[in-house]
Amino acid sequence: MNQSLAHAELIAAFKRAEADAAHKFGLIKTAEKKGPKAIQAAVETAAKAAKRRDSYAKKLDVLGVGLKD
Repeated sequence: MNQSLAHAELIAAFKRAEADAAHKFGLIKTAEKKGPKAIQAAVETAAKAAKRRDSYAKKLDVLGVGLKD
């Protein structure tokens, strides 16, 4: 696999993780109506998604691939 293709796949994975994290953080608002257990579960899920997103960002940073917002 050539390097640019690997970078493109990693960037795509990061973008998916970024969108997933944003979605999960949005679910916290929805969970507010369902009580404290639902809020806690949503917060934990969002934290895991953010951790995944940050992991991809770190890998891209190591490779020297800049991410533009």
